[in-house]
Amino acid sequence: MTGPTDLPKDAKHRLDELRHGFFTSDLSVNEFLLVKESGFHPLGFVMGSSIYHTGFQGRRWTKSQELSKLTEAMYNARELAMTRMEEEADALGADGVVGVRLDVNYYEWGSDAAEFIALGTAVKAEGGKSYKNQQGKPFTSDLSGQDFWTIMQTGYVPQGLVMGTCVYHIAHRGLGQTLGSVGQNVELPNFTQALYEARELAMTRMQDEGNRLGATGIVGVRLEEKSHQWGSHTIEFLSLGTAVTKAGDDVTLPRPTVIISLDN
Repeated sequence: MTGPTDLPKDAKHRLDELRHGFFTSDLSVNEFLLVKESGFHPLGFVMGSSIYHTGFQGRRWTKSQELSKLTEAMYNARELAMTRMEEEADALGADGVVGVRLDVNYYEWGSDAAEFIALGTAVKAEGGKSYKNQQGKPFTSDLSGQDFWTIMQTGYVPQGLVMGTCVYHIAHRGLGQTLGSVGQNVELPNFTQALYEARELAMTRMQDEGNRLGATGIVGVRLEEKSHQWGSHTIEFLSLGTAVTKAGDDVTLPRPTVIISLDN
């Protein structure tokens, strides 16, 4: 196990306290119990942060295109935050981090800078078996405590929170195009193709991350759209999900108990 490389001094002090049996967690009571039922013990609330300056990239009014410089910035900033969260988990001897959340905050002192935060609860298997992923790192998952319990019951284990991003500029419509569709029900192909391509790029990159982890699938996939502070015609498409691998035999989940009332 290697310690954090660039974490604040206070973070190291906090992690030292967590190594002696005291734990913190942002899991709800029900999630806490289900994570324990899955055979994992919460070790501590872990986080990573990166305040990142996003550069400027020119764009053409009438051309739809990916803004690769902004895509790279949004991806790298999240990776830095995720890596620092994983370093905190690794310092605790964790097998993984559950309930991961990725947030972006903007502050009044820098419109072109944003803070990227990764948060979650580090957990360790109670049976002594290692659940670190194929890269030797603690797994990460944005599944809720309930979903984490369910996926473990079906013989799958998380490998990592995977993501793909694409910052895309959608071309403006010309005057002729606008006037030509007034009063008509008609598809707007320039918008359709731009948004379609941007989502496909984000989804493909997420799948590529899953393949690099040796995953057999990705669960809980969601596709988010954020304009941040770039204006309405520049959008970030962010695809997120938990990559999983098959690790055991199928398990039949218990059926819910049906209570029949005999009262009239």
